[in-house]
Amino acid sequence: MLKTEILRMLKETEGYVSGQDICEKLQVSRTAVWKAIRQLGEEGYEIEAVRNRGYHLKMAGDILSYEEIASSLETRWAGKNLLYFDEVDSTNNVIKREAENGAPHGTLAVADYQSGGKGRRGRVWKSPHGVGIWMSILLRPELTPSSAPMMTLPAAMAVAEGIRAACGLDTKIKWPNDVVVNGKKVCGILTEMSAELDAINYIVPGIGINVNTETFPEDIRATATSLYLETGRRIRRGPVIGAVMKAFEEVYGRFMETGDMSQLMEDYNARLANRDNKVQVLRQEGSYTGTALGINDRGELMVRREDGTMENVLSGEVSVRGIYGYV
Repeated sequence: MLKTEILRMLKETEGYVSGQDICEKLQVSRTAVWKAIRQLGEEGYEIEAVRNRGYHLKMAGDILSYEEIASSLETRWAGKNLLYFDEVDSTNNVIKREAENGAPHGTLAVADYQSGGKGRRGRVWKSPHGVGIWMSILLRPELTPSSAPMMTLPAAMAVAEGIRAACGLDTKIKWPNDVVVNGKKVCGILTEMSAELDAINYIVPGIGINVNTETFPEDIRATATSLYLETGRRIRRGPVIGAVMKAFEEVYGRFMETGDMSQLMEDYNARLANRDNKVQVLRQEGSYTGTALGINDRGELMVRREDGTMENVLSGEVSVRGIYGYV
């Protein structure tokens, strides 16, 4: 799209981009360029136009749009088929519908607002307007269904690395599906799957990141945070999405080389907030406490129980809570 390509050129150039250069590179008329620049200005971009010099992007606030996201992506396949919505029920639902209609691997759905965001175990994930990143990506890996639960772990690694790259924050992972900063949750991941007996049709990791949230409800204030609260500044969501998707391609590629966490295990454990911490493992047949030691190559959390016995915990079966805090 013309606006996307013009915005990408403006972002990549520190000085001015001449109208003639834009016309020649994109093979469009000056009138088309002028109309696109005007539309970008109406959407909130501050673009300076100087005769004989061209156009300069002076300022871009936290604008979320198709053009903003597409111009922030530096990927080969993640997000190349991009869907953007001002409002949806849930981006996971969008991607599942698209998957059933044959959408390609890497299709990315992003929304400014979700009316029916979901967390693990049926919990509601608050997805208000204008402050968060709510997105889901379609994956079509050649894996057995038993490997699907592991996909949450590479997704968490990608989010942790993307936030670090975009915002400079020290990120950790609370096994299996939360990304934390300074011991508080900044991102949750919900992974859903469609499969036959011996093959996966598709996997959908849904990612919710608290970006510019200023306050949280009383019941989660002690355990939730946002990129804004941690950095003290407004964060543009487009570049964060771009950084997460760039990291996702790299991590996913390493994961698919072996189909398990063996190549990622060392990096994952280095980011694991639970590691060497006392945890409580909650499951239907009974709970117990122990020390989290890290993950194995199957993505299971290795826990040493208080009696010294070892247990490998599968992510879909249990919840793991910190004894002395959220992690």
